[in-house]
Amino acid sequence: MLTPRQLFLRHQAQTSDFPLLLEIERAEGVYMYAPDGRRYLDLISGIGVSNVGHRHPRVVEAIKNQVDKYLHLMVYGELVQAPPAQLAQALHETLPAHLDSVYFTNSGAEAVEGALKLAKRHTGRTGFVSCLNAYHGSTQGALSITGSEGFKNSYRPLLPDVRHIRYNHLEDLALINEHTAAVVIETVQGEAGVRVPEPGYLPALRQRCTEVGALLILDEIQCGFGRTGTFWAFEQFGIAPDILLCAKGMGGGMPIGAFISSQEIMAGFKTNPILGHCTTFGGHPVSCAASLATLHTIQQENLLAGVAEKAARFRQQLVHPAIRDVRGCGLLMAVEFDSFEVLKPIIDHALAHEGILTDWFLFCDNSLRLAPPLIITDAEIDEACAALLRAIDSLH
Repeated sequence: MLTPRQLFLRHQAQTSDFPLLLEIERAEGVYMYAPDGRRYLDLISGIGVSNVGHRHPRVVEAIKNQVDKYLHLMVYGELVQAPPAQLAQALHETLPAHLDSVYFTNSGAEAVEGALKLAKRHTGRTGFVSCLNAYHGSTQGALSITGSEGFKNSYRPLLPDVRHIRYNHLEDLALINEHTAAVVIETVQGEAGVRVPEPGYLPALRQRCTEVGALLILDEIQCGFGRTGTFWAFEQFGIAPDILLCAKGMGGGMPIGAFISSQEIMAGFKTNPILGHCTTFGGHPVSCAASLATLHTIQQENLLAGVAEKAARFRQQLVHPAIRDVRGCGLLMAVEFDSFEVLKPIIDHALAHEGILTDWFLFCDNSLRLAPPLIITDAEIDEACAALLRAIDSLH
């Protein structure tokens, strides 16, 4: 009989020639466990997914309770089901009043695709503006607005009428004009290596969009649901979007995403034609139940309150001659080294010898990704930092 590793390599489609090949049998809290019992401390939360940790008891209970009632019943938007309805209300309560209509998807990329269609439908325009080194997903529309030519060149032609600006460069906002349907921007850039907006940048962007009649779409797929220390990252910068994107951390480990806008804007999908945007599994009751439990866990366990202090604890300890910079917004952090050639052996050593799982960024491969579950304790932070410093020392 073939082992899971052999089956993985033989029959499961691969995304690179060098997968981690780390087999995990179970996970709990901030740890994952191999079949031989070896423990790995997860410092990346499945790339921003496990904000409340792996298999949080409240999330698991919500999943089990919903499974006992029903699974998929009908395509999106036809039947009244309590989990998506209750989740939509709970999301609205975290948001400005005008963001009162939630469309559920299966992933962040699907949320992006829906938002692009919605912006074109509402404005009657076809142009989009996004940022260089932005990552918005791998589907055709999402890839079109992703700001890396290296990721796109093999898949052209993509959507036309897409322009890219430099993040944090006020002078580039002039490229947003009366032909722009929407600007799509990460509130905090993730795959660019955690780039935080400079004071005044997002308010100026918001003003420019309003002046020319373009919608502002904030992508909080990676930085939302408490990752930066506020429930939504945009709360820290004095603006609000016309459309908000979320996914990843919202599901507590289950697949779910959403784009959120006003009733007025979202109404565009109801006529000319009807069913202007459809999904079979969007708003799946089990994923929505898990997401609602995740939202309540963040609120009721007051997980936001400790994010800034935990980030500061990482910063205080991650000091080494090889570390060039530590950037971050809450528990979305980047530890910069001279090059990928310096960083990659550190990542490999930390995994193989210290049981620490981390990663780099797609468009910033000289920086180590830190995005642990928000539930990480001081002792676990100390354990992680000591292990990372040992990994650095072993190679320097």
